[in-house]
This record gives sequence, structure tokens and C-alpha cells, in this order.
Amino acid sequence: MRICLISLFVVLQGCDSLSADNTANWSMDKLYQEGLDELNNGAYDKSIKLFEKLETRAIGTPIAQQAQVEKAYAQYKNGDQTEALATLDRFMRVHPASPLVDYALYLKGLVNFNGDLGFLSGITGQNLDDRDQKASKESYAAFKDLSTRFPNSKYTPDALARMAYILNTLAAYEMNVARFYLKRGAYLAAVNRAQVAITEYPNAPATEEALGILIQAYDKLGLTQLRDDSMRVMAASFPKSKLLQKP
Repeated sequence: MRICLISLFVVLQGCDSLSADNTANWSMDKLYQEGLDELNNGAYDKSIKLFEKLETRAIGTPIAQQAQVEKAYAQYKNGDQTEALATLDRFMRVHPASPLVDYALYLKGLVNFNGDLGFLSGITGQNLDDRDQKASKESYAAFKDLSTRFPNSKYTPDALARMAYILNTLAAYEMNVARFYLKRGAYLAAVNRAQVAITEYPNAPATEEALGILIQAYDKLGLTQLRDDSMRVMAASFPKSKLLQKP
């Protein structure tokens, strides 16, 4: 019986050693640096866990705030978009005056940013999907908030460039849809999408084509006054346009 008890004690001790937290005696700086190292090495799951431990142990301190934002980046790199956005929103809600808010806004824009939207806009027909537009619009809003509130942030120049890209690709997306409807004789639908491109993305390169589609669609609908109005806008905005002629 005594031997059994000793054996059980040894087993339990072994279990305790296996479950022991080897970071328990680490300093906050070491915990943060190890989290960064795992992040830089692509071990995102390990990085997230280390940053979460640091958040808990150093709650309310600047290093804990830094860990929370870095955790969001690790979640983003790990493909956990929803978790990354939740972490960033929570961070900005709890620490609105933090010096890391500009970085958090930049990350929020980056998480939602879809660099492939221009290619996805080529998808037409029965599989048109607005999910990519929604994410890109949220990305634009975060970048705009960053550039407005923190014009001198080191992240703002890249944010502005991404904003321009988003506007252009969203406008191009609308034009692909408008073109699709126009070819199939859905003229009112084509008008609606062309108007979205013009009103929501007025400085995008797609504006000229959008006016051209309005001219064609209004003509097909027999709305000659609206057609001529669109032609006058085209003449004023794009006087050398090849689209400056009645269909």
C-alpha cells in the first residue's frame, strides 16, 4: 500500500511539472520580447499566448497595452480576422488616449484591407458578393480616421495610399456590375450602379465610364432629358472623352 502511495505521489508530481508555467518567473520585458520573437518567427499561436499572459500580469501598464496591440497583429497574421478586430476595438475602447491608437487604427484598416478586390471585381454574373466591399469600406473608414486624427503619424502615408486604392477598386467593382447589367438589358440596374460609382467615388478613374453608361442606359430607357444632362456633365468633366456622343 505504501509503495502504491509513493508511486501515486511521483505521478502527481510529474503531472504538476508538466503543467507548470515555465514563464512564471519571467520579467515583463522578457515575456514581451519572447512574444515578439515568436511573432517574428511565424509562431503566431505561441506569440498570442505570451502576449495574453503579459496582458494579465501587467494589466493597465504601457507594456500591457503594447502587448494587446501586438496580439492583434499576431491574430491577423494567424488568419484570425474576427479576433484581431475584436482585440483592436476593445483596446481603443479601453485606452482611447493611448499613444498606440494610431497604430491600432492602422492595424484595423490593414486587417480589413483586401488587396485582391481589384481582381475580385472581375467576377460578374450570379456570384456577385458584397462582402469584400463591406470589408474594404470598413478598412477605408479606419484609414480615414487615422489620417484625420493623426496626420503626422508614421502610418498615415501608407494609409492614404491604401485609401486611394480602395476607392479606385470599389469604383471599378461598381462599373463591372453596371457593365454586366447594361449588356443584359437591365438598364435601370445599370443606372443605379453607375450612380453609386459617381456619387460615392467621385474622383476615381471609373467616373468617366460611369457617365458613359448613364448616357447609354438613359437612352435605352427613353429618358432623353437625363441622357442629355449626363452628356453635359461628361462634356464639362471629360471634354476629350471618346464617350461624348449619343448612343
